[in-house]
Amino acid sequence: QVQLAECGGGLVQAGGSLRPSCAASGRTFSTYAMGWFRQAPGKEREFVAAISWNGGSTYYADSVKGRFTMSRDNAENTVYLQMNSLKPEDTAVYYCAAGRVGLLGPSTMNSGVVEYWGKGTLVTVSS
Repeated sequence: QVQLAECGGGLVQAGGSLRPSCAASGRTFSTYAMGWFRQAPGKEREFVAAISWNGGSTYYADSVKGRFTMSRDNAENTVYLQMNSLKPEDTAVYYCAAGRVGLLGPSTMNSGVVEYWGKGTLVTVSS
């Protein structure tokens, strides 16, 4: 069993940066691919970024490519999402996810591939 807990969200002005993190419990964290998804008010949850079990591969939504960077530290059972040049449209609850695949992505969100979800952390970007 893996439990995920996000933190590090908050309120930031447009153009600013945040670095939320997701801490995982359990000894098998390093065997899971990890991802970040987000859900804005009134919208469906969408894929943001993903990283393979060893950090060797990453994958980003077009809307965040070049601005967001996902990383992981398997020794600390933690993944990070460095978010730069934030825009008001990035405002959402950000969720951490874990699954035993090569990489998570948009198609894996509702397919049962994601085995564990965190409870989310709110990111608010003011204009």
